[in-house]
Amino acid sequence: MFNDLSRLGKYLGQAARLMVGMPDYDNYVEHMQKTHPDQAVMSYEAFFRERQDARYGGKAGPKCC
Repeated sequence: MFNDLSRLGKYLGQAARLMVGMPDYDNYVEHMQKTHPDQAVMSYEAFFRERQDARYGGKAGPKCC
């Protein structure tokens, strides 16, 4: 039961962050490790800046998939 509640909390938190436009760094790290293990993972600060630039029309950042 607690495992299900924990999973539900994780998904609700992720949904809330996506609704307000906050990037999900944990999902990015997981994706990079699974899909692009040969590439370096950005720091949280670099990831946040890149997502802000992508959302608000800043410089073009790295594209994936």
